[in-house]
Parts: sequence; C-alpha cells; structure tokens
Amino acid sequence: MEIASLIANVQASTAIAVGIILGLAAIGTAIGFGLLGGKFLEAAARQPELVPMLQGKMFLIAGLLDAVAMIGVGLALMLAFANPFLAAVQAVAG
Repeated sequence: MEIASLIANVQASTAIAVGIILGLAAIGTAIGFGLLGGKFLEAAARQPELVPMLQGKMFLIAGLLDAVAMIGVGLALMLAFANPFLAAVQAVAG
C-alpha cells in the first residue's frame, strides 16, 4: 500500500507542477506581448516612416516569444503524460 501512496504523491506533485508551468508560461507571454506592443506603438508614433521595418522586427520577436511559451507547454505535456519521476518510482517498486 505504501507504493500506491508514493505514486499518488508523485502524480499530485506533478499535477501541481504542470499547473504552475502553464500558468507562468501564459503570464510571461502576456506580459511580453503587452510590453512589445506598447513599445511598438511608441516607436510608430515617434517615427511613422519606420513602421514597416519595425513591424517586421516586432513579428519576429513575437514568434520567438511564442516559442518560449510552447516549450513550456511541451515540457508540461511531457510531465503530464510521460512522467519520468513516476517511471522511476515504478522501477524501484519492481
């Protein structure tokens, strides 16, 4: 019965970690996009002739910003569905 309890604890801790990872990825991306959009609008208001160049760079940075969040989502999905900690506990249990 102790092994079942240990597995349940690992699964519960993993679920909490997945929630934290996804929440921080969403918050970080939202803050990043807010700052990026604000700075773009400031730059466009100051120098309207540079808008096409700035817009291209803004979209490049936006893609990189999304990539960071997708890495977090991928890590969270790996922990949720192919948990290496759970596999280690099961290997020790036999």
